Formats: sequence, C-alpha cells, structure tokens
Amino acid sequence: MERILPALVIDDEQSVRDFVCTVLAADGWAVRPAASAEEAFEMLDHEKWAIVFSDVMLGDADGYAVLRKFKEEQPDAKVVLMTGHGNAAGALDATAFGAYDYLLKPFGAEDLQSLSAALREQITSKPPRLSAGQRGGSYESDIDLVGRSHAFIEVMKQVGRVASTSLPVLLTGESGTGKELVASTLHRRSGRADKTFVAVNCGAIPAELIESELFGHVRGAFTGADRDRRGLWEEADGGTVFLDEITETTPAFQVKLLRVLQQGEIRRVGSNQTMKVSARVIAASNRDVEQEVEAGRFRNDLFYRLNAVSIKLPPLRERREDIPPLAQSFAGRVFSLSPKVQFAAEALDLLQRYDWPGNIRELENAVVHAAAMCDGVIRTKDLPERVRNRPAQSDNGRKIDQPAEAAKAEWPPLSDIEGRYVARVLAHTAGNKQAAARLLEVDRKTLDRMIKRHEIEFDRRGKSGSGNHSKPTA
Repeated sequence: MERILPALVIDDEQSVRDFVCTVLAADGWAVRPAASAEEAFEMLDHEKWAIVFSDVMLGDADGYAVLRKFKEEQPDAKVVLMTGHGNAAGALDATAFGAYDYLLKPFGAEDLQSLSAALREQITSKPPRLSAGQRGGSYESDIDLVGRSHAFIEVMKQVGRVASTSLPVLLTGESGTGKELVASTLHRRSGRADKTFVAVNCGAIPAELIESELFGHVRGAFTGADRDRRGLWEEADGGTVFLDEITETTPAFQVKLLRVLQQGEIRRVGSNQTMKVSARVIAASNRDVEQEVEAGRFRNDLFYRLNAVSIKLPPLRERREDIPPLAQSFAGRVFSLSPKVQFAAEALDLLQRYDWPGNIRELENAVVHAAAMCDGVIRTKDLPERVRNRPAQSDNGRKIDQPAEAAKAEWPPLSDIEGRYVARVLAHTAGNKQAAARLLEVDRKTLDRMIKRHEIEFDRRGKSGSGNHSKPTA
C-alpha cells in the first residue's frame, strides 16, 4: 500500500488553488492549501512536505522566494512553480535554483496527474537531490533571455537542470539560434560562474594555429614564438571553455582535444611537460554532428566525449511568438536614450510571417536596420527588402504565396469592416440613427462620428454605401 505523502498548494487565486488541490487529493496526496507565501511559510514548521505547487505571481512574495525558502529549510521537497506568464529566463532560473518543474498555465487535470505520477516515482524510488537557491530578496533574473514560446522554455528548463553539473554539453542548431548565449547562461548558472568563460570560434582560427591558441606555446616552438604564452584553455582554468563550430576542426586537432578531455591536462606547443587544467567544455555546431561522424569528418570517440548532454536549439520559425519581444528588445538597444521605438501592426505581422533562415542574428540585423531608418515607428517600408519581398513559409517548409493585393483582399483592414457593418445596420433601420445606435450598442454621437469617418451615405430606398452625399435620417 502506497503511503500518503503531504502536498502543499500555494496560489492566491482560489479557483486555481481548489483545482490543483482536488486533482492531487484524488491522486492520493494529503493536500493542504495556502493563499499566500506568508501563510505557506507559517506551515513550514508544522509539516515536512513532499511536494509544493506554488504560483509564481503571489500577492506578498513571488514563487521564487517560496522556492528559495523551501530549498533552504526543506531541501528534499519537490517544488513545482506554476505561471500564466512563462518566459525563458523564468524557466531557466526555476530549474537552475532547484525547482522540479515549471508548469505553464492553463493546464488540465491530465497534466497534473502525469506530473503527480512522476513526482511520486522519484520520491519513492530515488534518493533526494539537494539543490538550494542562492539569492535573497525579490526575484528578478540577471540573465537577458527573451522568449516565451513553449519550445524555448522547454530548452531553458534543460539548461537549468544541467547548469550546476560539470558535464560536457553539446549544443546544436542552425546558425544564429543563440548557441553562445546559451553556453554563457550555462556557465553563469554553474558553480564556476565566478571564473572565466572563454569562447573560441574554431572555424575562424587557421588549422595550424588553433592548437597554439587553445593550449599555448613555449618560446622557440615555431617561428615568431619569442616568449612563452598561455593558451585560452589555461585562461579558463576553473571556468568554462565554449568551442563553437567544433565540427570545423581537423582530425589531427580532434585527437589532441580528445586527450585533453580524457586526461584533464594540456601540453603547450613545443613543451614536453603537461599541466592539469580544470575547465568545463561546452561545444556547439550548426551541422548534424552524427552525420559528420558517419561521413568520417568528425571522430566518433570525441563525439561521445562531448555529447554527455545534448541540447538542440529550435530555429526562430518554430518559435514565432518570440519574434515580437525579440524585435522590441533589439529596437530598444538601438536608441536606448530616445523614446521607445514602436512597431506598426503590419510590420510586426510581416516579421512574424517571414521565415528567418538566419534566425535571431538575421532578425536583429533587420530590426537594427529598420530602427535606424524609421521616424520612431517601424513600418513595413522601413524593413529590409529581403523581408518585405521574400514569401513566408509554413512550418513544414511549404512556401506561402501571398502577394500584397491577395492578402489585402483576404484580410481587409478593420476600418473597412467597421464601415461596411455600420452601413448595413443603417440600411436595416431604414436610416433611423437612434435604432441603429441601439443595435450597435453605441451612443448617437459615436454613431455620427462613425458615419462621418467612413463617409457612409444612405437614401430612402433602403440602400447604403459611399460615394454620394445623401444622408441618413435622424
């Protein structure tokens, strides 16, 4: 017989609190509700909680304060943060600071039941994992991550879970998807955050120089080596080395890199002595690394050494809802001292429909270009020609052929629809504006303004439209 485990549900919205409590109770948990963080903190001394479900936005303290408090005083408790305003930075910090999961609202009973089963299995069959939050005060992430799409939030939850380890991580994804930003985030949420983060673009360093750049050299090792020189790997001792475009390296260098990873020591070029260096390795590639291995261009043993944890970053076309906040963020950086640059609705719509083969890097380039050209509001004409003219593609890669004229016919402006509708109502009421106003649920003055704005004409024969000067009746 399974033992009944105590569960605490914290949410200042009663309907959500009651729903979560009901589902968990039906699933065999002994559930207690709390309407605030303060009430939950008072219950800390009276019970050893197995699981805690806490809303992020609470009236007194936020869910991250709840997470920190429970991880300090009851580190074995599994904390799930719930939010209706999820974003990538929140997901990262939740998991990095010890949350079991970051649950996006709205969620259903099946979501809670699935999570409940996973929590029960971990509590009853696995030893507790200790993880404590590290910051006090009200929560505000210090990492500049912009994104709220489900795809990106799921990636950042993975990042948060592996950040505190020293395992090598392999980041894959198309060019421009933000692999260096994610690598830097992994470092900043690790125990090595106070040490150096060194980023190396392996594709930009000539093959004959990369060994010297990474591992250093001694005086006289080659022509021009007039003194001993530390390599970038030594600079990262105790910290993190980010090897971008790792698949661009030669097989000869890959052999030496494999030895460094296996032995944890380096040898400067021209030296017979080795030295121990402790650096976490994060590698990245915009290619399919397994295909590179199959083609014989990348060592199989090095791939498995680097691939302890693999994280694939989604392309921007798979996270289109992140485009508006990303675009606004890039525009804000261009004129940080001026009034905030705004986007016209049609410009934002075009940005979201464009396929972005260059991903976030291309979006930033387009927005910076537009912000420099605009008068404070970015409009379609301010966007680069490639964005204005290139047809969008659906998520399955099929081109969407939608010329401007066809799009306008299919999606007329809201003002056109309003004008047509008001004219039809006036025709229905035979020009009686008082009756029309009642049907439209507006007052007479508003109706008069609408008639004037849309230049609506009407005659006694029950026809309405625009283009002549006959007026509706009073």
